[in-house]
Amino acid sequence: MRVLLVEDEHELAAWLIRALTESGFVIEHASSAAAASQALLGGTFAAILLDLRLPDGDGMSLLGDIRQRNDRTPILILTAQGSLSDRVRGLRLGADDFLVKPFALAELEARLSALMRRSHGGSYPRLRCGSLMFDDQAKVFLLDDRALAVTRREYAALMILLQHSGRPVSRQDLFSQVFENADDTGPEAIEVVVHRLRKKLGEAVRIVTVRGLGYMLEAGADDVA
Repeated sequence: MRVLLVEDEHELAAWLIRALTESGFVIEHASSAAAASQALLGGTFAAILLDLRLPDGDGMSLLGDIRQRNDRTPILILTAQGSLSDRVRGLRLGADDFLVKPFALAELEARLSALMRRSHGGSYPRLRCGSLMFDDQAKVFLLDDRALAVTRREYAALMILLQHSGRPVSRQDLFSQVFENADDTGPEAIEVVVHRLRKKLGEAVRIVTVRGLGYMLEAGADDVA
């Protein structure tokens, strides 16, 4: 599970990277808002750990920018600012959870894992691309208001693509999240999953290949206003 850690305190970042890596997470570290924005443009993550005090800006501003781009990656805020007003502002901007420093590693891991589990069910009810949408109540994909039958891995791949609709997801990122802990298969296996999804989606919603960047979900021509 690939996680973006946005934290400028080097000792804390080093400790978190070491501890979370030992727990099975794959951590990419950004020490500034600019570095975090660049990392998000270059790949996809299962979750983001976001510090509010950054050397080049306010973490709340970065949070707002992420949500404005329609990026629904789960975000857990790490902060020494535990006031009610901060929590309310963060939740309104799209944060999923807060953890006040100092915190226990076990609690961080539990909250992070819970966010990731919830994200697979779609934390946002209006998750959609053209005539494809995710029904948060029933936990199913709907295509033209009809349930779309998908396998477990097709479900995982389509959820990732829908969460990042309009932006490419690299082939390696998609493979690592769909085939997590699968040591008996190679990256080419994701091509089979994508091929099957393309057949099921038809022309209503397309999974396009963006050369050099990966796969991207976009509405078909008839669904574009």
